[in-house]
Amino acid sequence: MAMIPISEDDLQLDAYDYQLPAQQIAQNPVTPRDHSRLLVVSSPQDHQHQRFWQLPDWLKPGDLLVLNDTRVLPARLYGHKPSGAKVEVLLLEERQGDQWLALVKPGKRLKPGAEIHFDSPEVTDSKASFQATVLSLDEATGGRLLQFHCPAGATVLEMLEQYGEVPFPPYVTESEASSSQYQTVYARESGSAAAPTAGLHFTPELLERLQAQGVGQAFVTLHVGVGTFRPVETSDIRNHVMHQEWVEVPEATVQAIRRTRLQGGRVIAVGTTAVRSLESAGQGQPLGDLAPFSGKTDLFIYPGYRWQVVDGLITNFHLPKSSLMMMVSALLGRERLLRLYEEAIAQNYRFFSFGDAMLIMPEARLS
Repeated sequence: MAMIPISEDDLQLDAYDYQLPAQQIAQNPVTPRDHSRLLVVSSPQDHQHQRFWQLPDWLKPGDLLVLNDTRVLPARLYGHKPSGAKVEVLLLEERQGDQWLALVKPGKRLKPGAEIHFDSPEVTDSKASFQATVLSLDEATGGRLLQFHCPAGATVLEMLEQYGEVPFPPYVTESEASSSQYQTVYARESGSAAAPTAGLHFTPELLERLQAQGVGQAFVTLHVGVGTFRPVETSDIRNHVMHQEWVEVPEATVQAIRRTRLQGGRVIAVGTTAVRSLESAGQGQPLGDLAPFSGKTDLFIYPGYRWQVVDGLITNFHLPKSSLMMMVSALLGRERLLRLYEEAIAQNYRFFSFGDAMLIMPEARLS
């Protein structure tokens, strides 16, 4: 499959900027979920304005949707130092032995050895308390490695359910959404610090309609961490290094994709995290194929990338200068993507995590 011709501008961070009116940053999801808007990019020249519930009109029997079944953890914790000073913690990634990589506020005051308590000051019995100790600084993320200490017989995940909150993105400041509205209806593998937001548009009824139509469904797991939403800070995007995220592409999904290929169907990734999962599983494989994969990935997809597995994409509208915009540009072309964003803004689409969606059909690709 040929690559999209790229220009020097395609490799420059500033070329991925655009101006978004603040009122178009969605603060709440649409109800029902599938009544969000859907910008369908149907060919190299054409696009249509639809609603997400019309997705079956654009897919055909034999196509395969690949969805990320990660579940968002109650990963935001509010605690205090022994002095009583307040501390906020956002867990990013589980490590070994109850150790977690986390972003902390105020970071400068939490040096190695610092203690954080997550229960009330009245809890004085250390065996009954939930706390953490800062082990080290993590230069790659600006975060901290925390060692958690749980009450006897309890796990960190159990304590998170009691003390944690599902973290909304920082640009969602006035939301009335419930935690369940920031989970996909098929979420089952706990581990993410943020939702795979393209999947938030699906309802059980819509998934059933697609299945009855003969559109297959397969799952990957990518636990969303800092790698997905960390800003690109290098002026030449080729110098950006993605933080690793944990991925699993099971044998069943690999076989489903191979069957889809043999039958002439199309592989449609639901979200950039599904793209990153599938393309990571395709590295080192014959073109168009993939192998089961379980482990960390730091794959960074930007214009010039040679696509391995994914044919089409369902995705939301992403932040300016983000690695996610660069990934979508690799599929569609940066200049066209920016023109579509301009039209979406003019048509009052809602942007980012709780916003509207875009469907990029395989026929729309320039590669």
